Amino acid sequence: MPWEKQFDRDAALEKAMQTFWARGYEATSVQDLLDSMGLNRGSLYATFGDKHALFLEALRMYDKEVRQRLLRTLREKFSPKDAIRELLRTFEQQSAEHAPGKGCFLTNTALELAAHDKEARRIVAQSQEELEAFFAETIKTGQRTGEISLAISPRNVARGLLSSFIGLVVLTRSRPEPTLLRSIVDDAVGRLD
Repeated sequence: MPWEKQFDRDAALEKAMQTFWARGYEATSVQDLLDSMGLNRGSLYATFGDKHALFLEALRMYDKEVRQRLLRTLREKFSPKDAIRELLRTFEQQSAEHAPGKGCFLTNTALELAAHDKEARRIVAQSQEELEAFFAETIKTGQRTGEISLAISPRNVARGLLSSFIGLVVLTRSRPEPTLLRSIVDDAVGRLD
């Protein structure tokens, strides 16, 4: 009878994602992963490959399960301007509650690995492009409904919002000061008027 896995692969991957997200790639040892995932070394390697392959799969899971789901929820629940505000406030509030917060796994990866890890850079760049597209599409929708000024360029403001978002996420980890973070959110949302 062939050997069968005795664990939930998705649950183990979720635990790996949380560990990498909290600690980063370099600071996470294989033993940290084994402890958090509740696996033995053989099961980890047989199922996920090496640490780097596991990291990339965890990063893709974050992109799909956290980032993409958050953007869908914001589109469904909020008006265009409020969706942008809520996206930024999500990270501002996260920092206020957990100072400093874990930030955004994708942004953390950009800072730690993108300069020398081609595949991590590709995943992060695609995510950033999709976030910029979310901002641009949301602005266009807001312009059609009259909520956002017609005088602004959706593409240019979307790029500025992307920059503000990345800066905000970095600051939630290095300077989780409520007044600073709130001013960044207010400035970014003010560009929509």
